[in-house]
Amino acid sequence: MYKVADMDLWAGRIDAESSSLRWHQAISPWTEEPQEPGVALLGVASDEGVKRNQGRIGAAAGPDTIRTHLASLAYHQNTPLYDAGNIYCVQGDLETLQQQQATRICQLLEQNHFPLVIGGGHEIAYGSFSGLEQYLSLNQKNGPIGIINFDAHFDLRHADKPTSGTPFLQIANHCQQRDIPFHYLCLGISDSANSATLFATAEELNVQNLRDSELNSWQLDRSEQQLKKFIHPCQAIYLSIDLDVLPAATAPGVSAPAARGVSQEILEWLLTLIRSLAGKRLKIADIAEYNPRYDIDGRTARVAARLCHLLTRPLPRTKS
Repeated sequence: MYKVADMDLWAGRIDAESSSLRWHQAISPWTEEPQEPGVALLGVASDEGVKRNQGRIGAAAGPDTIRTHLASLAYHQNTPLYDAGNIYCVQGDLETLQQQQATRICQLLEQNHFPLVIGGGHEIAYGSFSGLEQYLSLNQKNGPIGIINFDAHFDLRHADKPTSGTPFLQIANHCQQRDIPFHYLCLGISDSANSATLFATAEELNVQNLRDSELNSWQLDRSEQQLKKFIHPCQAIYLSIDLDVLPAATAPGVSAPAARGVSQEILEWLLTLIRSLAGKRLKIADIAEYNPRYDIDGRTARVAARLCHLLTRPLPRTKS
């Protein structure tokens, strides 16, 4: 089920300087009529996948809570900003939700927007990828799609039906059916949070990964080289951020808080690097697993809002 943007969520302070805008002043509702290309914020209000995966439910309330924390952030973009509303999971029908999400994302891409998807459980990943793949197929662009996922988990579980733990296996199966490459890099993997079976599945599917213990300040060169090598052959990049990749102290409001995780400083550095390396090939990003029910003082929501801000603001200029 789809609902148009609730613009009442976008409220906040207004600065005296007329040229200094905040997100709530800059954003406008997305419509199906032609609009100037920009960033389109799409909420996927679902925790059915988390429920099926026996996790802590509550992520369905994530998108609107993130919006309220985005509202007062300073606006530094040089492109328009739109709220494309929410897609809801009705009566536990996750499969239909994923199809509806894919259709909407394809539509946003056709309008030359950059879809920034906020969840919701990580089941949203399959809809994000499917929408991008549909768009590229319709436009006869058949190069590899690179999937970069920041996550403590591979999300390659075998299950009878889709869950928040299956989306990247769903994508792998989709790629096999369409005879297209499955090009997946997972950053932040926790040894203790992934079974031997999941590591075997990742190896079988040629999934590249770096552990949480490898993403630190003294091994940044290795991360940079792996990202360069991964991104280089790709026609398009899909970027996914599961907030449980962060330490529990930074992101307590998730389904499965991380005992160690990847620091926010390293995550932000890598995201900026990916944006720089991918350029216009970065077609879509999503932020998953925010669960306001278990958040403390809005910590996780503030981090999610900051990541949205980072993904949409102009890249910093490099020194010549």
